[in-house]
Amino acid sequence: MKSIKVRTTPSTNVYLRELYRANPSIKNCYVVAENQTQGRGQMGANWNSEKGKNLTFSVLLDGLNLKIENQFKLSAITSLAVLKVLKRLGIPNLKVKWPNDILADSFKICGILIENIFSNQKINTVIIGVGLNVNQVNFDSLYRASSLKELTGVHYDLDNVLRQLVQQIEKDMYEFLPFSHETILDKYHKHLFRIEKASTFQFPDGERTTGIIKKVSKQGLLEILFEDEKLSSFEIKEIRLLY
Repeated sequence: MKSIKVRTTPSTNVYLRELYRANPSIKNCYVVAENQTQGRGQMGANWNSEKGKNLTFSVLLDGLNLKIENQFKLSAITSLAVLKVLKRLGIPNLKVKWPNDILADSFKICGILIENIFSNQKINTVIIGVGLNVNQVNFDSLYRASSLKELTGVHYDLDNVLRQLVQQIEKDMYEFLPFSHETILDKYHKHLFRIEKASTFQFPDGERTTGIIKKVSKQGLLEILFEDEKLSSFEIKEIRLLY
């Protein structure tokens, strides 16, 4: 896979999206930035990273030919691929916090942002943005954030971790995309944070309630059983799982 390295960019996802617009025939590639000034995660949240200590990169994969209604497969497969690499690196107690934040010991260490490019009512190309806290150890302003080094005491080689992640994401995407939703979600649920445990949730208006995560649907909706025995489904902007 072709690699592109840049010193500074507002966003690696934006960089790849603009590259694709200029050349729609581009094949699989990734861009990694030493410094990303406007990184963002789910719901537009900022992804702040100390220069030279972490990984901020995006991967473009083409030839997917995926139906739009199956797009959550991309998120689940990517999350599981990242978990594989982190497990090999000895990171403890790994979980996926819906939809695709990666936690270790209940601390956030990685955020993933999926951007789909549509063609003829299908997803043919995807841009996968990954922000992984690797060697940073100061998270004063970030709630429940950590890094690989803070968790293990090991200083990691960024290029080695990057290479493993890119290769695993590309390999798993093409290998598992043809699999059924049931097969992929079964693997995803085994690593889902707080599944089948009483948890606190917050709605956009600030109201909080208690419920139990039962599963994630094939559309990527979080299904929660509330105290009144009502099972409800939510999109990412409709509810927030609190720690």
